[in-house]
Amino acid sequence: MGPSRRIAGQPKSSPEVLTVFLTGNEFGSMKPCGCSGGQLGGFSRRKAILAQVPKARRLIIDTGFLIRDQREQDLIKFNVIIRALGLLDYDLVNLTARDIETAQNLGLLANMGQDPKFICAAGITDANLPATFSRRMVLKGGQIRVVIAAFDLERGKAEEIKGLFGAASDEQAVKILIVNGCQAEKVGTFLKDVGFVDCVVCVDGSDKPVVIGDAKRRPLVVSAGQLGKYVGKLEIRPGKGKEPFRLEFSALPVTEDLPPAKALDELYEDYQLMMRNSGILESQPRISLSDGLSYTGSDACKSCHEYAYEKWRQKGHARAYSILETVGSDYDPECVICHVVGLRYESGFVSPEQTPQMRDVGCENCHGPGSMHISSLGAKPTGEPKYTCEQCHTPDNSANYSGNEAEYFEKIIHWVEPNTPSDVKVYKSTGGSKDR
Repeated sequence: MGPSRRIAGQPKSSPEVLTVFLTGNEFGSMKPCGCSGGQLGGFSRRKAILAQVPKARRLIIDTGFLIRDQREQDLIKFNVIIRALGLLDYDLVNLTARDIETAQNLGLLANMGQDPKFICAAGITDANLPATFSRRMVLKGGQIRVVIAAFDLERGKAEEIKGLFGAASDEQAVKILIVNGCQAEKVGTFLKDVGFVDCVVCVDGSDKPVVIGDAKRRPLVVSAGQLGKYVGKLEIRPGKGKEPFRLEFSALPVTEDLPPAKALDELYEDYQLMMRNSGILESQPRISLSDGLSYTGSDACKSCHEYAYEKWRQKGHARAYSILETVGSDYDPECVICHVVGLRYESGFVSPEQTPQMRDVGCENCHGPGSMHISSLGAKPTGEPKYTCEQCHTPDNSANYSGNEAEYFEKIIHWVEPNTPSDVKVYKSTGGSKDR
């Protein structure tokens, strides 16, 4: 097998450097939705970044929070993510209390501890998992031990941390502490208790892994990032003078131009097949609409709003569901909700077979359920809920939307005069229009 292709713009791995790759807070994010360009993340793309460093010179660590909730879909994701981390050659995963609870519910806990290895902070559960992990590695011709320990601020006491790293010895060691509940604004008060640690990894809420505070301070404090958009890269370099080593930290974006990994693409396809076979889409909890309202589908609007309807049919929203079919996410409720009418409401979308009239982003997404408006021949307005653009065009789903709202809005204009979508026009067969 030939050498892996180097990512453009990334430095080559140096034999004088050890690398600790850090990710965390996956929260069930396995792949960008693909609805727009510029999206970061995805297990399949991540493989290309991790492969830039030979196995002997790297450690790959996830700091935990693999899923966001305990719904049926989250439980399926948990199992798939554990498999993905194995395919990505992760060395270590720190399981948080939520992760432990999920693993116990799924009956997975007894089988953990192979590849990757698992740790959890003391006091979380009786999971019988260690709180530390270590590996001897070679730096500049000599051995150095990299030790990673897990600690939970809510359950542990600061004086217990030193014991996690074992008794002092003459062996050179890089001590890395993963801290659950370590938020950036609270880190200052915590550091005085861990001066013997080289690096503190906060399970923080920002997308991009960053250095928190002074990059020259010891311990070096970094965040793990979230949603897999970036990979944190902690480099252990030979020291200068009397220092045995020095640490440098950076964040590598998981961009859409990275080559995909076939095995991880196939795993994601398996996950989407699980979604289809599970019936999760059809069994979504549904909220009753108020005042006896119901969704009718966009075709019901055509007879009175013919001009607007025909214009809408030419727009991308009218083909929104087919995008999911193309990428294989058409039975994944997390994706479907923004590509159909009323998924989580009674009378809304159930499945493409049962409610084909509710496919795509239609009139009632923005204007609200139209049954009363239609039965009153337009005398009564459409009802609630009415979605705003930002509810679906989030930074995660529509990376280029923020700052370009006017440009996006131009693409959906389907009324006669340049008014807001709520001011629908009735197109007369004789020409012209009037307010609703």
